Amino acid sequence: MKILKRLLIFIITLTVLSMNNIQNSIYTQAQIIPGAPVKTAVIVFSFDDPYISLVRKSLEEIQNKNASNINFVFYNGERNQDIQNTIMDSVLQSNYDLLLLNLVSLDENTVTSVINKAKQKNIPIILFNTVPFDIGPIKSYSKSLVISTDAKQSGILQGNLIISEWNSNKKAIDINGDNILQYFMFKGPENITVTLARSLYSISTINESGIKTQEILSKSCSWDEKCAEDSMESLLLRYSGKFEAIISNNDAMAIGAIKALQKYGYNKGDKSKYIPVFGIDGIPESIDFINKGFMTGTVSQDANETAEALYTTGLNLAHNRNPLENTNYKFNETGVTIELPYHEYKKSE
Repeated sequence: MKILKRLLIFIITLTVLSMNNIQNSIYTQAQIIPGAPVKTAVIVFSFDDPYISLVRKSLEEIQNKNASNINFVFYNGERNQDIQNTIMDSVLQSNYDLLLLNLVSLDENTVTSVINKAKQKNIPIILFNTVPFDIGPIKSYSKSLVISTDAKQSGILQGNLIISEWNSNKKAIDINGDNILQYFMFKGPENITVTLARSLYSISTINESGIKTQEILSKSCSWDEKCAEDSMESLLLRYSGKFEAIISNNDAMAIGAIKALQKYGYNKGDKSKYIPVFGIDGIPESIDFINKGFMTGTVSQDANETAEALYTTGLNLAHNRNPLENTNYKFNETGVTIELPYHEYKKSE
């Protein structure tokens, strides 16, 4: 397994270097050529993540409309920090003008390392869709910032959706009549800010409204639909009748849980066989599930808004301007983080 992993990283390195060599034959200077598009490396944690796929699509649409301003080159981290590190090192050997990075891991050493590497090459860098615990490394480099969302807000809004559903349909939800909401929770990667905030504030918001809750079980599936589907299938067989809702840190895992439920006749349109499922992201499949009555609600983060923020602030950084220049964005209390808003979504009555 270790040999296979090393071989994979070696192949990726060769591929990235080959791409860089081709691009270097066109872009022979490390600095931005006047009138030339800003050459931008976009390294994401996985091409197969539904929300990241939407951001990528939005960036591609921005490029199509602004080809004279920006040129995006996308790299797949394949949910593996070692692979992402290899790509990062190879990209830094080329003459990119801007780096957009959606990290696999947010541990302090990884964040410090990537910021220091960008600083050494004097390349502007934006971390997006994730917020490091320690923003010290970001503050240490004037050409770096974070674009994300307020994870606390997403948890609160998800909690509000659950409160609304409980208050509207308590008799149907509280199947054992104990006045307590028993639930499963599907979580993102362990020990990152987004997972912790979404998990904490969704439940605390429910409890603060006066509704009692009981967690039957939580499972970390690291945003992955298939993991949630497989886990939900085994949990359903083990805990049938003992849980009343599914709360997921993202839509992909919520959808996986629903697909497992549907195998056993649940959440297919029959209100008598329905378990409320709540997600976060607002990806098209979850919106479709909600409209069809398979899923209860989600908290949307707009991929177009994320892409637009990356584009406008990224261009400013690449051209040595204040990243907020000619925008409506503001930094939060950290001074280096832009937080984009969330929005509740549920089926219209």
